[in-house]
Amino acid sequence: MDQTDAVILGSGQGGVPLAVDLAGDGKRVTLFERGRLGGSCVNYGCTPSKAFLGAAHAAGRARAAAPLGIHADIRVDFPVVMARVRSVRDSFTSSVEKRLTRAGVSIVHASAAFTGERTISANGAAVHGATVVINTGTSAAVPPIPGLAETPFLTNENFFDLHELPRRTLVLGAGYVGLELGQGLARLGSSVHIIDHNPRVLAREEADVSNVLQTSLERDGIQLHLGRDVTHVAYEGGVFTLTLDDGNELLGEALLVAVGRSPNTGALNAPAGGIALDKRGMVAIDERFHTSAAGVYAIADVAGQPAFTHVSWEDYRRLKTILGGGDRRRDDRVLAYAVFTEPQVGRVGMTIEDARRSGLDARSVELPVTHIARAIEWGHDLGFYRLVVEAKTDRILGATLVGYEAAEIVHVILAHMEARSTWRILERSVHIHPTYCEALPSLARLLLET
Repeated sequence: MDQTDAVILGSGQGGVPLAVDLAGDGKRVTLFERGRLGGSCVNYGCTPSKAFLGAAHAAGRARAAAPLGIHADIRVDFPVVMARVRSVRDSFTSSVEKRLTRAGVSIVHASAAFTGERTISANGAAVHGATVVINTGTSAAVPPIPGLAETPFLTNENFFDLHELPRRTLVLGAGYVGLELGQGLARLGSSVHIIDHNPRVLAREEADVSNVLQTSLERDGIQLHLGRDVTHVAYEGGVFTLTLDDGNELLGEALLVAVGRSPNTGALNAPAGGIALDKRGMVAIDERFHTSAAGVYAIADVAGQPAFTHVSWEDYRRLKTILGGGDRRRDDRVLAYAVFTEPQVGRVGMTIEDARRSGLDARSVELPVTHIARAIEWGHDLGFYRLVVEAKTDRILGATLVGYEAAEIVHVILAHMEARSTWRILERSVHIHPTYCEALPSLARLLLET
């Protein structure tokens, strides 16, 4: 049996930099990866999806320019769009392998499983690590709908291998994956139906966020079937048939399943390593990433952390500090995230409902984008900015931004929160005119009136 200083299971955005840093510190590091190097972000998530949306939103914005006096005849070359997406994806994957190799990390392309205490086996060989880090991520969840498993449905893992634009696309799930890819296909010319059992899209967000996005999606010609369950899926002659619980049927040449994520723990043989899983099948960890087995840690979404690349990367920094004797925790930074629909959603910290459930005396203010000079000038009419603050301390608790490039703008609030700033500091800031960020002090200024 080989002995090594560290074993990393999975090559996601936490595992790769950790492996590289440990190897740079002179440690012997073995990394196991059963799929493409780079994990979900590089291969199935952020990188290809945003390259895809780069094309889709360019087409959508051109079509939406008529109120500005711009009338465009858009022709989408879908095979070229997808070839570019795959080229970007592949270049990122290649750079991950080069980075690991330069660092001296031993890469094993195989599905690995625990066969003992901190002992990993794959392809008939075993490795024992002084430290083991699980970074195996999650995969698309597949609901147990009768007939679905026998059909060639898409998930985010094979979506980017499309070569031809489906004439009609059915999207099961109105979360961020379903909305981003569904809107993207609609803007590239597919007729899209989105189905979800929840009564609104992005059901975990505030209701007015859902309302804005539903308006935008409908402007793109997307048909929404909300509060509906799919009871059966069939596939014949290149066409999917979805039967809904109200008896209606939907037809399409492609079916995208985007109903959530499942942890990649099934193949780990976790009990053999003394590693406990929670009721969702995720690796159970404490506040400092320790699993139930000594010397074994788990990071990112496989351990129940928020499923975002920036969280996975910060988990790497957290765990590196912990392994070096420092003190970090799994939730010691302000959490922000975004949805890259159009308009975008930028979220940070608490909503007003979150704050009140936590027992805080909170208040909020809101500014519609139609009151922002830049939005008027550019013809943007969908969205709003909301700021949540603590009444007693003036501390900023969170924000919800819906609008053009909200994913960028929300970082202003994130920085204020990480610095433990107050809304009064934001209010007295002089932001550049005419920008969207100029609206943030204006938003805070509304608190002077309440």
